[in-house]
Amino acid sequence: MDATRHLRGSTVAALLALVASGCSIERYATGKVADALAATGGTFASDEDVELVRDASPFGLKLMENVLQSQPEHQELLTALARGFTQYAYAFVAQDGDAAESESLERAEALRERARKLYLRGREYGLRALEVARPGFRAALSADPGAAAGRLARAQIEALYWTSAAWGAALALSKDRPEAVADQPALEALLDRALAIDEAYGEGALRALLVSYEPARIGGERGAAERARGHFTRAVALSRGLSAGPYVALAETVAVAEQDRAAFERLLAAALAIDVDAAPPRRVENLVQQRRARWLLARADELFLE
Repeated sequence: MDATRHLRGSTVAALLALVASGCSIERYATGKVADALAATGGTFASDEDVELVRDASPFGLKLMENVLQSQPEHQELLTALARGFTQYAYAFVAQDGDAAESESLERAEALRERARKLYLRGREYGLRALEVARPGFRAALSADPGAAAGRLARAQIEALYWTSAAWGAALALSKDRPEAVADQPALEALLDRALAIDEAYGEGALRALLVSYEPARIGGERGAAERARGHFTRAVALSRGLSAGPYVALAETVAVAEQDRAAFERLLAAALAIDVDAAPPRRVENLVQQRRARWLLARADELFLE
């Protein structure tokens, strides 16, 4: 009987060890899938077919969200989701909303509202990534934005950038929502920290983002155009003139605000002249920005009062 009990005990122990090992193997495998999914952004960014990227993006994002359920603190996957939702919302939802305005204001508003929600979804993933890196970050950001942002280091720059990009884009579509505007000091703390950590991030991507944001900065109306132009000059230098984004951003913000149609058309012509094959990692970005440049040029008579 003792031998039988010993055998049963050994069998149970072996089964428990097998189950534990299986769970460990599953976590390992899921972690590897999460690593692979987090690294897919480069493949999409260099694709030659923007519509293929449009069609594939929702499936990819939902797949990442499903994997995230098993890896809820996977910082790289959280950051990839922040990036993915922000890019998808900008390229394929918000811009569709702008284009739809001439035909249906109702459809345009519906698309912009969808874009706003997608931006907020991206922001949430970005904030989660920063929370993983710096536990207690979100509460600290609400209490003292400057101090909280000051805790972030270069290792968090990608999550910091995409959180800021998503937040800024959502804010631009939430100007009639007081609760959204109240969050602006936190956003600006993140943007300023990103600039302090790595002003050259993304070969000018951060600078291009700031070109668009400067006119909306709290209390920063005076000198906003000059600051935006400074970011533009730096963005063009960092991207070696291979990014259409800075040209479109300056045209859409400063040139329109100053009612300088000649500068507007010159900047957009420069954006359209960029060879999208000269910088493959920027191909989809440039194709999307060039599409926006053509749309803006088509609306020039509406944007300028002369």
